[in-house]
Amino acid sequence: MAERVGVYGGTFDPIHIGHVAAARAVREHLGLDRVLVVPAGDPWQKRGRVVAAPEQRLEMVRRAVEGVEGLEVCDVEVRRGTASVTADTLEDLVAPGRDLFLVLGADAVANMGTWRRLEDTRDLATIVVVERDGERAEPPGSGWRVEHVPIPRIDVSSTAVRERIAAGASIEDLVPAATARYLEEQGIYTRGR
Repeated sequence: MAERVGVYGGTFDPIHIGHVAAARAVREHLGLDRVLVVPAGDPWQKRGRVVAAPEQRLEMVRRAVEGVEGLEVCDVEVRRGTASVTADTLEDLVAPGRDLFLVLGADAVANMGTWRRLEDTRDLATIVVVERDGERAEPPGSGWRVEHVPIPRIDVSSTAVRERIAAGASIEDLVPAATARYLEEQGIYTRGR
């Protein structure tokens, strides 16, 4: 029987509890063996808007998933050092006896038409659309294998976390505790650093 592996990529600037909850929900809902959480090394569509360095975001994710059953950090995009392209990442992760499931929020699915090598992505993985509060999205075109996973809405965003840190406000309960400690130790997202 093939290993069922989720691939959950993102900028994770920073990773927060909503990201972790989505990864866990997808794993459980689809019976995946594991979910790889993949920080983008060079998120080319967000150039100039990413605050933390790739290595810092990788460490945030590492701390966030440590000890969470079935979730693993994957450094393939950070190691690559070039623009993060989903098809490239999936090609790096594909293997005999392994089925890949690309985990995306409905907002990311709506943006798929702007992706590089979109057509190549179609044959590499099943698209998993994480839907909150009845959001619905479908990949562009036809021929995609698609699963839909409804999850409860958690009102947190990376932008809100960065803003709270910059304002000196608590981020307790917004990011995993080990990630929060790392952010404090490194002074990431504080003003003047």
